[in-house]
Amino acid sequence: MTGNGMAAKRTTALADTLLAFMRTREDGIRVVFMTKIYTRTGDDGTTGLLGSERVQKDSLRVEAFGALDECNAAIGVARSGIAEIDVDKILENVQSLLFSAGADLACTLETAKIERVHAEDISQLEKAIDKLENDLTPLKAFILPGGSAMSAHIHLARSICRRAERNIVRLSRNELINPLVLVAINRVSDLLFVAARVLNSRSGAHDTIWNKERWNS
Repeated sequence: MTGNGMAAKRTTALADTLLAFMRTREDGIRVVFMTKIYTRTGDDGTTGLLGSERVQKDSLRVEAFGALDECNAAIGVARSGIAEIDVDKILENVQSLLFSAGADLACTLETAKIERVHAEDISQLEKAIDKLENDLTPLKAFILPGGSAMSAHIHLARSICRRAERNIVRLSRNELINPLVLVAINRVSDLLFVAARVLNSRSGAHDTIWNKERWNS
């Protein structure tokens, strides 16, 4: 069998595998229900996008949605120790948004009926930021990541979110993506910054002000 023939056979097998896992929700969105965690299709260093296309696991697209997954996991670590119900619920919604953003990036714009990031997501993020900021005094200096343990975890998630944002920018220079993804991830990092400050404030911990004098103070 020729190389092209083998590639076509692998693509057909992948499509059959995806179709076996796909289910249609009541709203018409096609989603994946995994019955097995391993498929062996990625053993060659490639992964399947939401569709029939396969790409290298270090491709720009995979780096972009992979960093979103990393950010999501970091938020999950933080949430495991957060007692503030309102902050925890906001972060849960952010995690769901990050998952949707990952799905948005895991396919081309031509792929139909895939969960996407919408303008409403950005509006809700901004409302959540405004709500959290009501608890805070305005910053008059730069602060260092840290304070309470949960605040430090959120700051770590924020820095991962910024890396994801940079990856998405690189991807957008090479491929067409939903532009609202980039806007949403920018807002998520802002929200995480504010959430970290709120957690410090409510726990009695203080934000550490950046000391430009460093060793001389």
